[in-house]
Amino acid sequence: MTNTEIATLLRNVAAAYTIKDERKFRFQIIAYQKAADAIENSTSEVKDLLLENKLELLPGIGHSIRQHLEELIKTGKVKHFNWVMDGIPASVFPLLDVPSFGPKKAHKLVAEFKLKDPKNVISDLEKIAKQNKIASLEGFGAKSQEDILQAISEYKKGRAKTKRMVLPYASELAQKVLAYLKTSNAVIQAHPLGSLRRMVSTVGDIDFAVATNFPDEVIKHFIDYPYKDRVIEQGSQTASILISGGKQIDLMVQPPDAFGSLLQHFTGSKRHNIHLREFALKKRLSLSEYGIKKAKHKTIQKYDTEEKFYKAIGLAWIPPEMREDKGEIELAAQNKLPKLVELKDIMGDLHIHSNYPIEPSHDMGKNTMEDMLKKAESLGYNYLGFSEHNPSVSKHTSSQIYSILSRRKDKIEQLNESNKYVRVINLLELDILASGKVAIDEKSLSVIDAVIVSIHSNFSMNKEEMTKRVLEGLSNPKAKILAHPTGRLLNQRAGYELDFDKIFEFCIKNNKALEINAWPTRLDLPDSLVFEAIKKGVKFVINTDSHSTWQMDMMKYGVSVARRGWATKSDILNSLPYNEFVKWLKS
Repeated sequence: MTNTEIATLLRNVAAAYTIKDERKFRFQIIAYQKAADAIENSTSEVKDLLLENKLELLPGIGHSIRQHLEELIKTGKVKHFNWVMDGIPASVFPLLDVPSFGPKKAHKLVAEFKLKDPKNVISDLEKIAKQNKIASLEGFGAKSQEDILQAISEYKKGRAKTKRMVLPYASELAQKVLAYLKTSNAVIQAHPLGSLRRMVSTVGDIDFAVATNFPDEVIKHFIDYPYKDRVIEQGSQTASILISGGKQIDLMVQPPDAFGSLLQHFTGSKRHNIHLREFALKKRLSLSEYGIKKAKHKTIQKYDTEEKFYKAIGLAWIPPEMREDKGEIELAAQNKLPKLVELKDIMGDLHIHSNYPIEPSHDMGKNTMEDMLKKAESLGYNYLGFSEHNPSVSKHTSSQIYSILSRRKDKIEQLNESNKYVRVINLLELDILASGKVAIDEKSLSVIDAVIVSIHSNFSMNKEEMTKRVLEGLSNPKAKILAHPTGRLLNQRAGYELDFDKIFEFCIKNNKALEINAWPTRLDLPDSLVFEAIKKGVKFVINTDSHSTWQMDMMKYGVSVARRGWATKSDILNSLPYNEFVKWLKS
C-alpha cells in the first residue's frame, strides 16, 4: 500500500471511532488523525521505515499504531481495524471527501436511506436530496438539504475537502481575509489558528479567532466577505464560509479578556494540548478555551494573552511552531526553550536564478541580476548568491561551458565593483548525475566560488543507490550545500528516499550544509528531518530558490520550516555576516 492509501485508511478508522462514540474514543481519534497526517507528508514509504525500525521517528506513530501498520504491510489487513469499522457501512467513507460532511452526518444519511454502494453513494444521495427527502429528517431541514446539494456540486467540480493547501498558498489566502476582517472597527485582534498558525507545510481549512466586544457585528462583517461563494454556517459565536476555489474559512469570536485562552486552545496541536492538560491536571487545574479553573472551584480565570495563560500553568510561552509535543512543554517548565531563528536574522539568499544567458540545463530566471540585487537591498541583505542552473551539458562542449561561466564571473565582478550595498557571491546550482558525478568538469568549476548540488533526474533509484549518488556529488570540494534534499513536491510528488543518518553524519564531518528550500511546493528539508538534524549538529542554509524578484519574499516560509525544526540563529549559516559566511563557504 502507498502512503496515501495508508493515510486514507487511518482517517477512516478515526471516522469509525467518531461514529461509534466520539467522547469515549477521543484519544484514539486524535492519534489516528495525527498518524495519517504524518504518513501522508512523509518522504519515506511506511514499508521502508518499518524495515529500518524507524517508523516512530514520524510524529504521532506510537507503539500500538506501529503494530497495526506492521500487520497491514505483512497481511494487507488489520484485525483491530476490522473490529473498529464493524457495523459501519463502507458507503460512509466516500462521503467524507465531500465538503462539510463529517462522519456522523455521513453515517446518519447512509443509514436512513440504506445507501450500500460506495461507488455510487454520492450520486445516490444527490438524487435523494433533489427528491426533497432529506429536509424532513430530524436535525436537517430545507436549508441543510440545500447545503448538501451545494456541497455535492462542489465536490463534482473537484473541490474535495481532503486536498490540503501548501503553506504559502494558505498563508497568502489567509492574509487577504485577515486584512478584510481588520477593516471592521469591532475587531480588536484577529489571528489565524490551527495548522496555519503553527506554519505546517500543508493546511486544511483556514480558521480565525477574533477578539471583540461586538460578536454579532463581527460575524455579520465576516459573512459579507466579498469573495465568498456561500455561507456554510452562521451562529452567535462562530461562522463558516466557502470562498472561490472551494476553500472553507471558519471564524470564532471571543471577548478580549478571554482571547488568550481561545488562541491557545485552537492553535493546537491536539497532541500538544492533550499533554498541556495532563500537565495542568497534576496542578489541579482544568484548561479550556475560556480560561483556567482550579479544582473544586466554579469560577474560570480568564486570560487576555497566551503569555499569561502559559504563565498561569507554570510555563514559559511556547512559540506556535513548536507546539507538536516534542518535548517543548518540559523545556518550557524549565525555562529552557531555544530562541528560534527569525526572519530578521537572515543576512542573504544563496539560491537565486537570474535571467543571465547561461543556457542552462533547466529553467532560467525572469529578472536581471541588477533587479534582483535591488530587491536584496530592499530586504536588508548583506549578500546574494546567484546560482543559476549549470549550462546544459547535452548542448555544449566543455570549452563552451567554461567560456559561458567565465563571462558570467566577469559580470559578477563588475556588479561587486559597482554595487555598494549587497555583495554578490558567484555560485551555481549543479546537477548530480545518476553516476554521482557532477555535471561539469573541474576547469569550469574553477571559475565558481562554490556550488549548490541537487538532484533533478532519475528519481526512481532505491535508497541505497540514491544515498551513494548524493554523497558522491556532495564530496566534490566545491560542493557546499545540498539543495531541496528530498526532492519532494507537496501534493504532487513524494520525493526520493535517502539514508539521512548517513547524510547528516557526512555533512557534520565534511563541513557541508543542507538547504531548507522555501519554494511553495518544496519546503524541503521537511521540518521533521530538520528537527532530527538539528539534534545532531547539522548546519543549514535557508534559500528561496527564486526565479523572479517577487519570489524573494518567500524567505519567511523557509524560516518557518526552520523554526518548526527548532533551529536557532546559530544553526543557520546565512545568518552570518558576509565575511564569516564566505570564510565558511571557501573553507
